Amino acid sequence: MAKRKVTQIPATINKFTAKPVDSKKKRKVAGYARVSTDHEDQTTSYVAQVDYYTNYIKGRDDWEFAGLYSDEGISATNTKHRDGFNTMIADALAGKIDLIITKSVSRFARNTVDSLSTIRKLKEHNIECYFEKENIWTFDSKGELLLTIMSSLAQEESRSISENVTWGHRKRFADGKVSFAYSRFLGYDKAPDGSLVINEEQAQTVKLIYKLFLDGLTMHSIANELTKRGLKTPASKDNWSQSTVRSILTNEKYKGDALLQKSYTVDFLTKKTKTNEGEVPQYYVENNHPAIIEPELFDLVQAEIQRRGKGSTRYSGVSIFSSKVQCAECGGWYGSKVWHSNDKYRRIIYQCNNKFRHKTGCSTPHLTEFEIKEYFVKAMNQLITEKAEILDNLQLIRTTLCDKADLVKKKESLEEEIAIAVEMTQNIVAENARVAQNQDEYNKKYNSLVERYNKLKEEYDTVCTTISEKDAKYEQMGRFITVLNGQSELITEFDEALWSSLVEKIVVKSKEEVTVVFKDGTEIKVE
Repeated sequence: MAKRKVTQIPATINKFTAKPVDSKKKRKVAGYARVSTDHEDQTTSYVAQVDYYTNYIKGRDDWEFAGLYSDEGISATNTKHRDGFNTMIADALAGKIDLIITKSVSRFARNTVDSLSTIRKLKEHNIECYFEKENIWTFDSKGELLLTIMSSLAQEESRSISENVTWGHRKRFADGKVSFAYSRFLGYDKAPDGSLVINEEQAQTVKLIYKLFLDGLTMHSIANELTKRGLKTPASKDNWSQSTVRSILTNEKYKGDALLQKSYTVDFLTKKTKTNEGEVPQYYVENNHPAIIEPELFDLVQAEIQRRGKGSTRYSGVSIFSSKVQCAECGGWYGSKVWHSNDKYRRIIYQCNNKFRHKTGCSTPHLTEFEIKEYFVKAMNQLITEKAEILDNLQLIRTTLCDKADLVKKKESLEEEIAIAVEMTQNIVAENARVAQNQDEYNKKYNSLVERYNKLKEEYDTVCTTISEKDAKYEQMGRFITVLNGQSELITEFDEALWSSLVEKIVVKSKEEVTVVFKDGTEIKVE
């Protein structure tokens, strides 16, 4: 029997490139560069990376330069918003790239899941990656293990950076330091010393929005009006939206205050944020900067927003009479209807919106615009005739009804009690984490403190709401007094400005029984 002979057949596949060693076909190689900030030193690093990888790839005879992909000024813990990276992966999967070279694992991705899933997808399509700093070739048997370790370290680095940044933000919040998105904040500019200064031209737009809202217009109607007037949005766009108007009407910064940490980042990887509903502390800074809108006027607008949102019937601001004429029977609003729309007898009338909705509809009469205006003129002249007595009563009522001194003291006292309750809760939680103790007793203490906190917070919120309501009422009555005081003569015709600024509503029972309710609470029955 012949002697057993074993002959080795040399490998023809390069273990790094997966190509035959004698292959004449050049490997298509691309470089990827990324820097995480737009600082000058990082920009230099970026330029250096681009130059280095371009020359490095072109300097190899067995490589064909397939392009240099990059993302400049982007710090990304995931790959969703990295256009250069995503384009590179798409080109690789399309067969345009065989090998991707980058500086390090952290330049490629700071998220372990993204990093590994991307590399495995590339490997399935016979595309390799090389990380120069760590000397990792992904086709190497040790590559994936090393890659997992390096990606995890990079991810933890990102977590640490994110936590440091978050701590820095919250420290600034606690110190009352306010930051603004100046480019999208209508009415203010940044002064050379970093403080806020009022942009007078833009401030006029802000004041107009508040005026139109108090004149009775809806947010949608205000948006249309601003667009029609050619005024620019906070983002310098031509078309206004209802949501933009609402954000301006409800932003406490326009009264000179600032609520900090309205939202927070939930996950450092996805950068997902959510509205802060008590998960992390908030900070309210009063008198932080010059106000465009007086605080009392701001509170009046908030009260009006709440009022319009109440009830089963939807507020309408289509015309100056919308949501101003009320049915005495059902409490619903009168809406406009067009009679004889296609002939010469065409006219607009107002009737209760519930008049024909049910079998037992309201019996209140319809009114024409002329009749509504006449009722107002008569009520207004009666108000002017009794002006001196009404103004004296109003000043007295305004002073006593809107006094909030005791409420302010109560608010300050509750703030102190809440702070003590929070501190005590934090202390027992910290102690429980350090020292072993009976958990039943701990839970009783904890639940007792939380219950006390909830009661104090509920009382505090009620007090704050009452203060805001008194401020709003004070402002409303003040505006009423100012307008009425300036009206010295009886009016002979309908005045839209007086109607919008003075009238709360008209209540209709019959054409002979109509009550005009003014914004100060005065009611006048028109005969």
